[in-house]
Amino acid sequence: MNPNSKNDFLPPNSVLGIVGGGQLGRMSAMAAARLGFRSHILAQHEDEPGLQVSHGATIGSFNDPDVLKRFAEAVDVITFEFENVSANGLDLMSDLRPVRPSGAILRISQDREQEKTFLGSIGIPVAPWKIVTDEQSLAEAAETVGYPFILKTTRMGYDGKGQFRVHNAEQLDEALATLSPKPLVAEGMVDFAMEISVMVARGVNGTIRTFPATENRHVSGILDISLAPARISEEMAAEASRIACRIAKGLDLIGILGVEMFVGRKGELLVNEIAPRPHNSGHWTMDACPCDQFEMHVRAVTGLPLPEPVPHSDAVMKNLVGPDDMALWPEIVGTQGLIPHLYGKREARPGRKMGHVNVLFPYGSMPGEFGVQAALGPLAGSTE
Repeated sequence: MNPNSKNDFLPPNSVLGIVGGGQLGRMSAMAAARLGFRSHILAQHEDEPGLQVSHGATIGSFNDPDVLKRFAEAVDVITFEFENVSANGLDLMSDLRPVRPSGAILRISQDREQEKTFLGSIGIPVAPWKIVTDEQSLAEAAETVGYPFILKTTRMGYDGKGQFRVHNAEQLDEALATLSPKPLVAEGMVDFAMEISVMVARGVNGTIRTFPATENRHVSGILDISLAPARISEEMAAEASRIACRIAKGLDLIGILGVEMFVGRKGELLVNEIAPRPHNSGHWTMDACPCDQFEMHVRAVTGLPLPEPVPHSDAVMKNLVGPDDMALWPEIVGTQGLIPHLYGKREARPGRKMGHVNVLFPYGSMPGEFGVQAALGPLAGSTE
């Protein structure tokens, strides 16, 4: 495939290169196999989950030019499974193979300042924010965005890490000392009714598809449960889809993108952040859609047609986190209606995502809270 071509598609038995060997790389490789592709994963360690299901692997640093060259020469197209990889490395490999999404998109998603600046440039609403570099700028930011607010690192934060909730002026010094490196971003806290997300895919020919908006709930900064579809009006769901499509076009995306949004108390939508890869909140699609988020991503980056992502069922996704949830594994696999997905990680550490379960309901019949809890069986008590 020509690195700069947008008209080619990969034939069966071509090799999909995935940078990162975590669970998203694992599930992407499994989706690629269903489409007749082979996967080759670039990982930093030999025991990463994705390597258990990939056809080939390169072990080494994401920043080593020799490793990157060897990896790129072994594949036909390159994608990545999480943001904490080297955008410069993607740029190096793009001279040899198509990289989808591009290193330029990764740079925007890796840096909260760049991300918010980009979103503002295309007219996407976001929460109030200010850049913080020192005590004075932090005090000015607090005055601008108001208390309480969240102070965040601009890079490398995920699952609640790299954040500090500031409730009053007495916490300013502690917050500034706790987080590094500088600069930081101060974000106003949104009084929101719920958080939703939309998975949007864009192909090499510009075709755009969106999955239905999903309602997300978090515990300790980690996604706990997703309800699909989100319990919002048709008008709001359509607006969320339009916002996701506008972002995908603005980025010139090829691949899939997760767009997290807040639903304000007055019905407004504010984008929280974007992730140019499959997303935890899209795992429900694995059992509720004929073409799930991983297959849609593989199709997009390999140039295959993108089908309409029409669910055949409503779904609830529940993450399995740490040793507490994994202690329930015998009951989980023995409970009718729970569809389990484990990621192959060896150690169940606190806060670590070990897998997830999906529960399906007839299309258009998502139950109320008691019904959701009842369907989760042994996991109902671990959901807040």
